[in-house]
Formats: sequence, C-alpha cells, structure tokens
Amino acid sequence: MRQWIVAKGSTSLDGLELRDVPEPVAGPGEVLVRVRACSLNFRDQAIPLGLYMGGPVASDTVPLSDGAGEVVALGAGVTDFAVGDRVAGLFFQGWVDGPPSPHMGLALGASGAPGMLQELVALPAGGVIRIADSLSFEEAACLPCAGVTAWNALMAGPRPLQAGQSVLVLGTGGVSLLALQIAKAVGATVVATSSSDAKLARAKALGADHLINYRDTPEWGAEAARLTGGIDHVVEVGGAGTLAQSITAVGYGGEIALIGVLTREGNTNPHALMFKGGSIRGIFVGSKAMASGLNTLIDAHHIKPVIDRRFDIADALAAWRYQSSPDLFGKVVITL
Repeated sequence: MRQWIVAKGSTSLDGLELRDVPEPVAGPGEVLVRVRACSLNFRDQAIPLGLYMGGPVASDTVPLSDGAGEVVALGAGVTDFAVGDRVAGLFFQGWVDGPPSPHMGLALGASGAPGMLQELVALPAGGVIRIADSLSFEEAACLPCAGVTAWNALMAGPRPLQAGQSVLVLGTGGVSLLALQIAKAVGATVVATSSSDAKLARAKALGADHLINYRDTPEWGAEAARLTGGIDHVVEVGGAGTLAQSITAVGYGGEIALIGVLTREGNTNPHALMFKGGSIRGIFVGSKAMASGLNTLIDAHHIKPVIDRRFDIADALAAWRYQSSPDLFGKVVITL
C-alpha cells in the first residue's frame, strides 16, 4: 500500500517521502480503516520542518492527524464497530471526555504515533469515531483537528456560546471558518477579519455579519468591540502577534480561546483583561465527546466544511505547498 512518511530528522518538505509498504492488520482491540481522505492543518507544516514540539521527528513518521474512511476489518474483542462503518480518527487517541489531562494519549501524525496519510491504518477502536451522516469522507476529514478545536473554543468552555452572543474569528483558515459556521448555527453574531476583501466577501457568504480588513483597519480589535459592544468569544488563532488586539476586542466577562501560534512576536500582557473580567482559555484540539457533539450539530444544521482544494495522494507535496500559501481559504484535502 502507499504511505507518506516524514523521514527521521526532517527539517524541510524534502523529508516527505511516498513509499510502498506491506498492509497492516488489525490487532486485538483495533480496527483497520481504509483511508479515503485526509486534510492538512498548520501543525502539519511544522512537523516536516522540524519545528513541532520536541523538534525533528525521532523516527520515520506517517503524517496527518485528520483522516476519514471505512472500517475494513476488526481485531479480536472489538464490538463497537462493524465492517463498513464510516469513521474518522481522533486527534488524541485517549481523550474521551472531560478536561485536558496528562492521560490524553498519543496525538495522531506526530513522532511516535500513527498517522493518517496512508491507504490503510490500524487504530485502537477507542481512537476512532463514526463520522456525521451528512458528510462525505472528504468533508469529514476536515474535522478531527480543526473542527474539534473550533467546537472546543466555542462550545466546551465554562460558558458555552449562546444565541445572541458575538464571536470574533481571525482570518479564513480551517479553524476560523468552522468556528464561523458553528457560531451561525447556534445563532451568534460573527465578526470576521482578513487582509483580503475577496476572502471577506466569501466569509460574508458563509454568514459573517461584520467584516474587518485588518490592513485597512490596523486597530481591528477596537473596531470589533465597537461593532458589537464587546466580543463574547474570540477564536484566537494568531498567537502572540494578535493577542493584544483580541484582548481589546473581548467584552466584559468574555473569553479568548487561545489556539494559535501563527505569529510568535507581540504583546502578550493579559493585564487589560482584569478590568473587564475577561479570561483566556487554552485550547489544544479536544476530546471524543467534543467530536461527537460537533457531529450532532453538523447533521442538525447541514454544515459543510469549506474545502478549498483537493489533491491526489500522489500529489501530496503540492497540497503542503498550497496549504502554506496566502491563497488558502478553508481546508486542503488529500484524496486516497
């Protein structure tokens, strides 16, 4: 079967290799999944560059956490699934429910863990979930990291998003667009930012209520606050370079869901939150229970993840290059 790897010690995209390997089998407690589609996340750029947690991978590693397909074989003792079930892998193989803990298990697609960019993968039965009935394999492959992250940011905190509240999404990548779609399904007002008027127009078509071009409006945090009276939930994917603006945008008692590391330099002083009773909550994807809640909402509201471009498995390198380009709007999918 075909399988992509990030070669041991890789520090560039040249470390990505397509190879033929023997087909795996499902061991006890495992399901064997024929992968039909995968999607890329920002994390998947960092891993082959040697910039992810722990540095370059310590051994050849199959990349990508996000993939969906169908069960083709069951290992001994598996009773929760049947051959033919449509499933996706869970980002954290051991995080079933509750808050983060040291026991979340392996994260797919990184050093020491299985990855999804291969034609067949054997995973623990507890590490997969049935996909939403209304989604194709390609659409479902967009959710394990970006979708669950967006759900966690808006719906899994101490004060889940409610109808009539406001949400600020930064940019038009996978997490931000899925957060926009979740927020509109719940009945929230959404403010979207981008440096591209064309992308903002596409965000408006998805339901964004207010649009801010941050090149034209450098103080976009203050503008978001002015438009809404103060944002209830900020989906902060930028990191250090945008956090100060997000703190300005957030309203009294509002929450900033801190997700991103897209920008590494900037003012991260949280002192201004004190005056508004605001908070910052760290987000690192989410649990199986969060994935299940997301699937229920998707089926109920007919949400379709935004797929920008599709690439064949043989052209995976082109998918990596496109995903890091300024043209990206939504998700990049690799089909198998």
